[in-house]
Amino acid sequence: MKSIKSVYKIGNGPSSSHTVGPYHAARTFGSRYPDADSYEVTLYGSLAFTGEGHGTGKAIREGLPGAKVLFDRKTSDLPHPNTMLFKAFKDGKEIAAVRIFSIGGGSIRIENEFSEEDRTVYQQKNFSEIVSLCDQENISILQLIYILEGYTLRDYLKTIWEAMKAAVERGLAAEGILPGGLGISRKAKTLYEKRCYNESADVTMNRIIAAYAYAVSEENAAENLVVTAPTCGSCGVLPSILYYMHKDRGFPEDEILDALAVAGLVGNVIRTNASISGAECGCQAEIGSACSMAAAAVAQLFGLNIDQVEYAAEIAMEHNLGLTCDPVNGLVQIPCIERNAVAAMRALSAVNLSRFLYATRKISFDEVVATMYRTGLDLNEKYRETAHGGLAQIYRESV
Repeated sequence: MKSIKSVYKIGNGPSSSHTVGPYHAARTFGSRYPDADSYEVTLYGSLAFTGEGHGTGKAIREGLPGAKVLFDRKTSDLPHPNTMLFKAFKDGKEIAAVRIFSIGGGSIRIENEFSEEDRTVYQQKNFSEIVSLCDQENISILQLIYILEGYTLRDYLKTIWEAMKAAVERGLAAEGILPGGLGISRKAKTLYEKRCYNESADVTMNRIIAAYAYAVSEENAAENLVVTAPTCGSCGVLPSILYYMHKDRGFPEDEILDALAVAGLVGNVIRTNASISGAECGCQAEIGSACSMAAAAVAQLFGLNIDQVEYAAEIAMEHNLGLTCDPVNGLVQIPCIERNAVAAMRALSAVNLSRFLYATRKISFDEVVATMYRTGLDLNEKYRETAHGGLAQIYRESV
């Protein structure tokens, strides 16, 4: 497996696959052919169907100024649902043509090339192998991470945590209408400030966590800076839980960084053995993965053992299986923002169950990850970030 740094990237929303990845691809291609007179980029698959709503063309033109962006909605049988064809021209002649794939979480893969991000850090291929090694060496999952990644990983995680906090705080303070034409009002500030007169402690906790999740997701929808965790579409889940644990429950930042590390390893297992791309496997790959990561992070904060961490992550993913990606108007707003809040609360429930029932479990985390991947491949293309089915279609027909 790769470094968990590949799971966390800072970039502008609203979509890691549709903005962060394409921007990175455009910058990379432009740096290779700086003397070209002009550039042309053709988007295929999910990028073609929802790229306008996601701002893909804007992201590419920011990374490759002056590029002509085309949307090919007819070509099928693609090597990846998020395929881009970059072309460079000099004196009217094509001098280069490269296919680049936005593979989820802001990562890209250039056809027939190896990148530094592909460097193997973990010889272990799945969570079961990680557990076996930890048992063999009598070390914790956290110790394994720092042994293999190096303790300097914390510097990177500190940067990620600061970006997460900033997104929560900006989102809580912001008001107004989100861009894109749906007329969606920001709700994070209202959620955070509006308290029922007879509100119980549990209701307060869920309201506050939901407000934090809305805050980050609304920042993403506004195309502001967020952290892929593991994607932009699911960027509100993990930060909302960690911000709550730090600000409202008093967990120190050193422990938050450790929780980020464990969550990152869980996300790494998912992206290695399945997918974190909504275009490839539906929203279960985004929100489901984020829910698993958040559950693992909380389990780490509570000092639970490796079996309890695994069970929390497994429960979180299992109960997101089959979740479709059907963004209304191709925007990361309906149902995406609300889903981040629901998933954050679900992550806490997964931890509570794992704390008491882990010794009775029958399903491993690896098995549920494999199931998610198979389910995603079985999903009709309409439900994999094309905005052609489900809620996206029903809403379009009703207005």
